[in-house]
Amino acid sequence: MGKMVQCVKLGKEAEGMDQAPYPGELGRRIFESVSKEAWQQWFQHQTMLINEHRLNPIEPQARTFLEEQMEQFFFGNGPSIPVNFAPK
Repeated sequence: MGKMVQCVKLGKEAEGMDQAPYPGELGRRIFESVSKEAWQQWFQHQTMLINEHRLNPIEPQARTFLEEQMEQFFFGNGPSIPVNFAPK
């Protein structure tokens, strides 16, 4: 088992990531306080956001939106859910 972190998303100690999953200060914060399990939850949520908002992750405005959502998912008031989203 790798390093343990006090996961801000799960509210418990859990296995941390092997390296920062995102560049910059946000990536450092995620690496230090988000578990592998919570990162997988974000990855699923991000996929839903890309699909529901029909985002192209190559476009700068889409990347900015996803970064803002990532910060909210882990450190803010929680994730935003698109209007009319119905999980399958």
